[in-house]
Amino acid sequence: MVSALREAPLIRVHSSPVSSPSVSGSRRPVSCLSSQSSALSQSGGGSTSAAGIEARSRALRRRWCPAGIILLALISLLSCLLPASEAKVYGRCELARVLHDFGLDGYRGYSLADWVCLAYFTSGFNTAAVDHEADGSTNNGIFQINSRRWCRNLTPNVPNVCQMYCS
Repeated sequence: MVSALREAPLIRVHSSPVSSPSVSGSRRPVSCLSSQSSALSQSGGGSTSAAGIEARSRALRRRWCPAGIILLALISLLSCLLPASEAKVYGRCELARVLHDFGLDGYRGYSLADWVCLAYFTSGFNTAAVDHEADGSTNNGIFQINSRRWCRNLTPNVPNVCQMYCS
C-alpha cells in the first residue's frame, strides 16, 4: 500500500484530502498535505506543469500525518499501561473480605480492622505501591514489606527471610 501511495501524485484543493487517479484508473485517497500546498494552489502560485506537481508531491509525502502521529502516540500510551494493569487498588470492604477469606482476622492477635488500617495508611490499598528509603531499600506492596530483610529486590547480600522477590 505504501508503494501504491508513492506512485500517485498528491493533489489538495482547499485543505481537504482528495483522491487522485492512477495509471490503472482506480482512485487512491490522498492525505496529510501541508497548508502551503493548498495556499499555492488557491493563489495560482507555483508550477502548474505535471513535473512541478509531481516534484511537490514527492516532497510532501515524506511528512508525517498528524492523525498518524496521534494514533502512534495513543498506541504507545496504551502499550505502556498494559503492564501496570496487573496492580490493583482495593476498596476498604473489598480488602476486608479478601483478608477475612485468607484467615487474617485474629491472626497473631490482630483484628481485621488492624490489617485494613495498616494497609490504608501504608499504601492506600494499592498493591503496586513502592516507597524508596534513604538506605536504598524499598517498601513494597499493600503492606509495604521492606526489601532490606524480607524479600530480594535485586540487591546482593540481603537476608531475604521470605525467600522471594519483592516484585
